[in-house]
Amino acid sequence: MNTLLSRANTIFAFTLSILAALTFLCFLTTVSLDTKKEVKITTIKHSVRHTYTQYGENADLGAFYFDLQANLDPLFNWNTKQLFIYLTAEYETSKNKLNQVVIWDKIIKRTSNANLNFNRIQPKYPFFDDGHGLKNNQNITLTLSWNIVPNAGLLPRVYGNGKDTFGFPSEYTTHRI
Repeated sequence: MNTLLSRANTIFAFTLSILAALTFLCFLTTVSLDTKKEVKITTIKHSVRHTYTQYGENADLGAFYFDLQANLDPLFNWNTKQLFIYLTAEYETSKNKLNQVVIWDKIIKRTSNANLNFNRIQPKYPFFDDGHGLKNNQNITLTLSWNIVPNAGLLPRVYGNGKDTFGFPSEYTTHRI
């Protein structure tokens, strides 16, 4: 009546049920932890250039350096696989009510790399605006956000406590910063 194959199936199903329960417990132990951390962002040496996109359209290209300090060590626990952190620039133009551009990102896999102290970093990605929305724009806001990639559970998007607001000059520059 109970063949070897049905016994193996019963053991396998029971093992999967136990693993699913343990995975859910792993999620429950870390879901209520505080994931907000203090972040300090400062920018220097702002410039904006007139350029053309790859499609031949007029565009503004913003350039600057930024300093970034944040201690993200407490975000690592036994359910954290890695952190994906990214710096976004938000601004408003006459064309669009809200513009969001990711200008820098980093993947952190270990706690030894989670204490960020970067000085005079250039954006990793170009900061383009489809038109002339950067020239003389005095309300560019930089925000550091992160996704905590878990072993089991939700993938939250968390905004850091702290941001920097700066403005671009009213004249185009012809040289690189």
